[in-house]
Amino acid sequence: MSRIVRFAAPAALLAGSLFLAVPAAHAAVPHAPHTLTASCSQSYLPLPDPACTPGATNPDVTQDTIDSTICMSGWTKTIRPPTSYTNKLKQQGIADYGYADTNMSDYEEDHFLPLELGGAPRDPKNLWPEPHDGDQNSYSKDSVENRVKKAVCAGDATLADAQQAMLTNWTTAESVLGIS
Repeated sequence: MSRIVRFAAPAALLAGSLFLAVPAAHAAVPHAPHTLTASCSQSYLPLPDPACTPGATNPDVTQDTIDSTICMSGWTKTIRPPTSYTNKLKQQGIADYGYADTNMSDYEEDHFLPLELGGAPRDPKNLWPEPHDGDQNSYSKDSVENRVKKAVCAGDATLADAQQAMLTNWTTAESVLGIS
């Protein structure tokens, strides 16, 4: 009889999660891996791997509800998940993406489709460990999110168009929407 057992690799080897099929009687004995591979690709950076983090919408946010949701000051604070929830996802995501830097403070557990634009607050398909470093990083994405939300709330862009632009490529969302 075998079962799947998950072992955490030492930080020096961490490039993803390791699953081994081992006899149940020996499940407590970790087996040293020859190689570890990440389950998500970094090749899409500054975007997440679409197979791992495709984004997800919050069904409470529609074009008809934006005045009582995303355009209401402070609304995202009412739906933002606590760090006790997001830190667990961030730690797993750092491993899944195979980041060599495993320092959690070097990443933001980011909502790929921002809460400010109707992103799902707790759906793991909408959360990923976005790096703080690089030219196009978590900080620059936050600025884009704020400008795109402002355009939606001003009626200069529809919610659906803004969501599509952000999910396609947040680095070009403003130009696609004709805002700057």
